[in-house]
Amino acid sequence: MKATGVIRRLDDLGRIVIPKEIRRTFRIREGDPMEIFTNRNGEIILKKYSPIGDLGSFAVQYAEALAENTGYTICIFDRDQIIAAAGSNRKELINQPLSNELEKIIENRSVLVRNGQNGAGLAIQGAGIEYQKQVIAPILCQGDAIGAVVFFIKREEAGSNEADKKLASTAADFLGKQMEI
Repeated sequence: MKATGVIRRLDDLGRIVIPKEIRRTFRIREGDPMEIFTNRNGEIILKKYSPIGDLGSFAVQYAEALAENTGYTICIFDRDQIIAAAGSNRKELINQPLSNELEKIIENRSVLVRNGQNGAGLAIQGAGIEYQKQVIAPILCQGDAIGAVVFFIKREEAGSNEADKKLASTAADFLGKQMEI
């Protein structure tokens, strides 16, 4: 564990303010759920909770099924990083952070097709994978945007924009409904 040197006092309601710099570094936004852990040494550990992360191996299997049937590279994101990837480059993609642009798309809650881009630019910060089109569908659960399904498509694999949008949207809807169960 890394010490930050920040000391905060507990208020009369039992609250502690997490400093803005730490919230910014860990992408913690107002309303984000936090998971609380304790250990035998009396330490309290806060971890940003990812509801879609609970899908774990199911999300991996679902991404693999989509990749096998489409030939696309498929990534499933929570609000911070890729939690499941299938297709080419999957090992390099797992745990890659999402970009600020993808964060905005998730917040806007609309399916987006972006053509003619090479490199990961829109969805992933700093991961270089080759594609000609990205299809991004936010995952919604009980009205909350909790992540996204992203297809990275090479030109020779590309289908119609409408068909790809419907498939990505269906995949995102399915994952959102799995979270409601």
